[in-house]
Amino acid sequence: MSKNSAQLDLLSFTGKTKILHMTWMAFFITFLVWFNHAPLLLAIQASFGLSEQQIKTLLILNVALTIPARIVVGMLVDSFGPRNVYSVLLVITGFLCLFFSLATSFEMLALARFLLGFVGAGFVIGIRMISEWFPARQMGLAEGVYKGLGNIGSAAAAISLPTLALVVGGDDGWRYATGLTGAIAFVYAFIYYFSVTDTPAGSTYFKPNKSGGLEVTSKKDVVLYLLVNIPMYGALALLAWKVSSLGLISITTLYIIDAVLVAIFVLQCRKIYSLNVQIFSKPVDKLQQYKFKQVAILSIAYAVTFGSELAVVSMLPMFFQNTFAVPVALAGVFGACFAAVDIGSCPSGGWISDKFGRKKSLVILLIGAAIGFFVLSTITSDWPIALAVAAMMCSSFFLGSAAGCVFAVVPLIRRSLTGQIAGIVGAYGNIGAVVLLTVFSFVSTPVFFLTIAGCIALAAMAAMWLEEPKSSMFEVLPDGSVQMVEMH
Repeated sequence: MSKNSAQLDLLSFTGKTKILHMTWMAFFITFLVWFNHAPLLLAIQASFGLSEQQIKTLLILNVALTIPARIVVGMLVDSFGPRNVYSVLLVITGFLCLFFSLATSFEMLALARFLLGFVGAGFVIGIRMISEWFPARQMGLAEGVYKGLGNIGSAAAAISLPTLALVVGGDDGWRYATGLTGAIAFVYAFIYYFSVTDTPAGSTYFKPNKSGGLEVTSKKDVVLYLLVNIPMYGALALLAWKVSSLGLISITTLYIIDAVLVAIFVLQCRKIYSLNVQIFSKPVDKLQQYKFKQVAILSIAYAVTFGSELAVVSMLPMFFQNTFAVPVALAGVFGACFAAVDIGSCPSGGWISDKFGRKKSLVILLIGAAIGFFVLSTITSDWPIALAVAAMMCSSFFLGSAAGCVFAVVPLIRRSLTGQIAGIVGAYGNIGAVVLLTVFSFVSTPVFFLTIAGCIALAAMAAMWLEEPKSSMFEVLPDGSVQMVEMH
């Protein structure tokens, strides 16, 4: 291997690098739309005369559908290809955004935000696309660039949309600002469709042999797969409980929602069993096996990394304001520094993973993040504020790098199932956020940071059981034959 072959020229706009740039931009746009309401909430509240409870409900509904959506979209991308699925998702995003901008009542706003949670599933599509175009030696960096640059869509919304709404002026400024993001998504859907292909010329796009669930390759993996699904439904039940605690749905409605979730879980268990029933009568050839424990470990790691990131970003401005008595605007700037580090930390985590080994890198980065949050738990008003901000940014670097490292491993488990695996792991990021934000509502900030540190430390221990993935794997072709696949 030549030195140049292992390098990734991010300034190029041809070949695989073009695919990377086109795909992170698609991810960027989905996050731009997904969080387009956040910086405009005061204007929306004033326009409709909403209560604080109704605003909190919109925030909860915005993330509720993302958990199951990432699972569903993961299945779709493996079956129909990232080019088709991303393009369709962007078109749907455009229409849903228009629906939100034209809302005339709180009920319409709430329904639109709930449906827009589906947009957050766009992340998993790009994971499969990048894995098709980049070799294993560049996978971590490429996936990290995709995640890091795409994530700043939410920051772009916070910076640009209030200004746009102000320029347009009037009570409808927020409508034009959010509607514009929908128009951008709609137009980019066609640009993306006509600019990319699922694989390089001459490569095979491997699809799962069965649809409707993840194929596993051993009896114990079937059981583990079923267990991994339980927290997803638990998180949805927790979200329903939070809405109920705000007095916005009745206890009876809450019980109905819980009963529906249990029924869906039972049906999913039956589907998973039917997809993998042959395992109980005829073991899968060892050559074709992969270990589902890899998926479970990565899910835990992503729950404590991306989940912590989502949870902490939402409370940091308040933390700085209360601890150091700084103005609200300045506290917001300090809090934004945590998210800003993510732009560089995700690619760095991917590069570290490529360079020094995926398992070792993930364990070390998780330990660094755990130590960082332990340090954050000791911050008091006696600290120099610059030191507190520096400690926060260091913690963010380790956290974002570990998250980038997670998705350097995901595409190397089973290529034909990358979308579904990314969907499961990605959903756990939202699960982590829901659980940690719920914890935050009951404890003090130092205890909250200590809780995060403890969870990350447990994830680091679990990561020690991860097996270093190889740069090649066996895939089953549609005719039943087996082919060795190099992660070119």
